[in-house]
Amino acid sequence: MGKTLVVGAGGVSHAAVHKMAMNSDIFTEITLASRTKSKCDAIAAAVKERVGVEIKTAELDAYKVADTVALIKETGAELLVNLALPYQDLVLMDACLEAGCHYLDTANYEPEDVAKFEYHWQWAYQDRFKEAGLTAILGSGFDPGVTSVFATWLKKHKLETIRQIDVLDANGGSNDQEFATNFNPEINLREVLAEVRHWENGAWHTSPAMTTKVEFDFPAIGVKNMYQMYHEELESLSTHFPEIERARFWMTFGDAYIMHAKVLENVGMTRIDPVMHDGKQIIPIQFLKTLLPDPGDLGAETKGKACIGDIATGQAKDGSGEKTYYIYNICDHEECYAEVGSQAVSYTTGVPAMIGAAQVLKGNWVEPGVWNMEQLDPDNFMDMLNEHGLPWQVHELDGPVEF
Repeated sequence: MGKTLVVGAGGVSHAAVHKMAMNSDIFTEITLASRTKSKCDAIAAAVKERVGVEIKTAELDAYKVADTVALIKETGAELLVNLALPYQDLVLMDACLEAGCHYLDTANYEPEDVAKFEYHWQWAYQDRFKEAGLTAILGSGFDPGVTSVFATWLKKHKLETIRQIDVLDANGGSNDQEFATNFNPEINLREVLAEVRHWENGAWHTSPAMTTKVEFDFPAIGVKNMYQMYHEELESLSTHFPEIERARFWMTFGDAYIMHAKVLENVGMTRIDPVMHDGKQIIPIQFLKTLLPDPGDLGAETKGKACIGDIATGQAKDGSGEKTYYIYNICDHEECYAEVGSQAVSYTTGVPAMIGAAQVLKGNWVEPGVWNMEQLDPDNFMDMLNEHGLPWQVHELDGPVEF
């Protein structure tokens, strides 16, 4: 195995394809496809210059299942890596089923007209992938992705159970922009402004967006304000680790980001429903995306570090009682840019996409059905994080978090 079709040509794809090319013993043939072929060609040229590996490119409308099926068959791809918009997850899964190709993505499906982040649409494909003898891996980014693998590694090596878990995502990077998002502006703002949900005592609890703020001292970054958000790994972790009593997600934002996001929301620029403008229908958040900086273009000016990880509390495997561990990665924006030409946010999603894909191609994660990352053996994935630019560390804390 080794022929891979990558769909999507944004910042994450730029990082992932570079890292795939650096592992040509695993990824023997790579095709990069997008609606805009020129973006694919630019990434391919960058890969050729940095790595010396040829990447094939193709134009593809991922919404057209028949076109994706034809491209899978033309390239002989054994694995499709979906780095496009999450709106396209289901049609790409349909194409993989029809063409007989394994599937992997980095974010769960959401309808384009409703900001609803849930796995049930993709979990419904379980029987179809099993019957086809194909594997679908969901959420092989960092969060979701690495954060779920971190939890599984703790359960395999440190904790018999996980009673509570907090996922903490801090971007301590800065650039010269007045307002810019860390990844695709449309998806970023939909997530940030969505209603907050967290899992506690067998039920979902909700609160308004951006209302729960806590200070936290992050390794290598320092004290930052982090805000409680909803993120899809809360659903999968609480489902697959039913002993979890509480699961929460936190992300850092500066005051300027919060101010801009609230103003944009208040004036209607983050709406996802169509409105009439000058006799034409437009979707405000998609128009806003065209005005905001492309995160993929900010690598050269972004400085600082990112720190993402889990704090988990549960019964220790050695019978010594309840213990709390903090497991995390620290990633430097400038080091990422020097290696692959991407800032750390694209890198921390693109590298796990490559590693997850490698697990499939190496035969480690080939089991018919639809799987979240925490359901899979973590050890080789964790080894590859250390080997390919995302080294992790784990420390025992004095006790559970107090926030």
